[in-house]
Amino acid sequence: MIQRIQSLYIFISVVLGIVCLCLPLGAFYNMQGTHEADLYNLWIRICDTGLHIFTPWALFALMLSITSLTFIDIFLFNRRALQMRILVFCMILLVGYYMWLAFIGFIEYKGELSFTPSITAGLPFVCIVLDYLAFRGILKDEMLVRSLDRLR
Repeated sequence: MIQRIQSLYIFISVVLGIVCLCLPLGAFYNMQGTHEADLYNLWIRICDTGLHIFTPWALFALMLSITSLTFIDIFLFNRRALQMRILVFCMILLVGYYMWLAFIGFIEYKGELSFTPSITAGLPFVCIVLDYLAFRGILKDEMLVRSLDRLR
């Protein structure tokens, strides 16, 4: 299972998803440039008061489901077609995650606050790339199995 390179790609994608769940995605600044709040996947933490606003809870739910599906996908190495479908579904969900992050970060508070993403906001893109590499590896294995079936 883990000796296949695509399983390693999937595992690294799971680890990056967990890291993305735990670290802040960016910061909000007011018009004067002072730091107002931090955006996490589950909440927005206001710096002055320590108050947590749970408006971005959908980011957390989406990333948690993506990470869970990707973790389950590691153990589906015997069912390559299902494994490829789940990877494609996770990649589509990651694109939706970015769309929702753009809505929260750049559109929702556009008039009053400016959003600056952190390095953590780029981790889902790395997960998309790793899922694509895993998809190509699984596809290569599937093609190899089908070509060997033709020889019999």
